[in-house]
Amino acid sequence: MIEFSKAVDAGIATSMPICAGTRDAQGIWTPDQTRKWFEFTRAVGGEIAAAEYFNEPTVAGMGGAPEGYDGEAYGRDFDIFRKFAEEFAPDMLIHGPGSVGETTEGALIDYGNAGFITTPDLLSGMGYGVKALDAFSFHHYAAVSIRCEGVGPQTTVDAALSEEWLSGVGSTMDFYRQQRDLSVPDAPLWNTETGETACGGNPWAKTFLDTFRYLDQLGRSAKGGVTVHFHNTLAASDYALISDQDFSPRPSYWAALLWRNLMGTTVLDAQVPLQAGQHVYAHCLRGTPGGVAVLAINNDPSVPRTLNLPVDGERYTLSAAELQAEEVQLNGRTLALGEGDAVPELTGEAVAAGEITLEPATITFLALPNAGNSACQ
Repeated sequence: MIEFSKAVDAGIATSMPICAGTRDAQGIWTPDQTRKWFEFTRAVGGEIAAAEYFNEPTVAGMGGAPEGYDGEAYGRDFDIFRKFAEEFAPDMLIHGPGSVGETTEGALIDYGNAGFITTPDLLSGMGYGVKALDAFSFHHYAAVSIRCEGVGPQTTVDAALSEEWLSGVGSTMDFYRQQRDLSVPDAPLWNTETGETACGGNPWAKTFLDTFRYLDQLGRSAKGGVTVHFHNTLAASDYALISDQDFSPRPSYWAALLWRNLMGTTVLDAQVPLQAGQHVYAHCLRGTPGGVAVLAINNDPSVPRTLNLPVDGERYTLSAAELQAEEVQLNGRTLALGEGDAVPELTGEAVAAGEITLEPATITFLALPNAGNSACQ
């Protein structure tokens, strides 16, 4: 992991072990195991950039917490972790609580031996210690995959392009933004785990069909104030961005690469209302002062849409022969690794100012380097 983080110039964010082996005879968490882990990480040349106390404390039993664990116990243990971090890793960001399951209809029902702890109870248990959070984190899954049928709510292929499914992250953001505002309003919002569905993703998570959710969630999240977005996973199970068998990129990998190349970190008002079948998001164009990048999603499988461009630009349209295809085309050309696993150049096609057509079930990025947007200087 350390070698990988250095290769891609990315910091490591993680969480602490909290099971029985980390606790004293009274069941209180101790940092002894964590200290050894941090020391080892440094000894082999790594550094942990950010950490939470433990993963998904709302379902603490699933993470190995003792029976009867509650918000008060979480606050007590968090304070021990906070003091350890301040002494042993003062430059490390602390994020949390990393909650999940509170906004999903019919949320997970199998919570292990510790029941469900609400975020308000976690924050209450933390007391003044909540001020130590450098970022307020949460997770979002609108359902669980078919491999976990009976554990939580399900979804279907037919719902994958629906407005209800695509808008699901909005209620999650609203809930956790409210909790953040009540406790530590200056902390940025991080979504530190999300994917098509919990429990590995459905079989169609690896196909172009789920790329609509992925990019729409990025657009909605950025517009909703989320500054960090962790996708689950890179190379494991159906919702991975690359195959865990041969490491070939899946459709959402190419989508993520286009997002990273084009969409800057300044979010703009697209001035196009979000409407059924047409979701439009705008950011400053990465690396181009004054430029604008637009993401236009036509999630209607049968009806084309139109969009008016104020200036000339370049167009990058993702499509697939079938929605559940594991290959994706960029402007009609299939995207695939080249010789030696080289990533191909992702080039756009020139597009003139005026009305353009967004074909059914397509995703289009537009680069407008000459937009002259004053917010993007």
